[in-house]
Amino acid sequence: MKMIIVIVKDHDADTLTQAFTAGSFRVTRVASTGGFLRSGVVTMLLGVDDDRVDAIIQTVRDALPPKENEKRATVFVVPVAHYEQI
Repeated sequence: MKMIIVIVKDHDADTLTQAFTAGSFRVTRVASTGGFLRSGVVTMLLGVDDDRVDAIIQTVRDALPPKENEKRATVFVVPVAHYEQI
């Protein structure tokens, strides 16, 4: 299992959330602040099986294509040793 952390600008968050839900991915959104001038960003958390990681990354690429060489998302893929739903 992997935890995928996706950080995007506020104005891209709704587009990406809709793309994740359309692809049947469950996503948790957390408002956050970061970057230059403390601009508004959204951190998205997704817990997925290893075989779905590539599909998540492709969803991000499809939903947020680059604009004038600007990066639109930062994606971290972190291994999860254990998780529980209580």
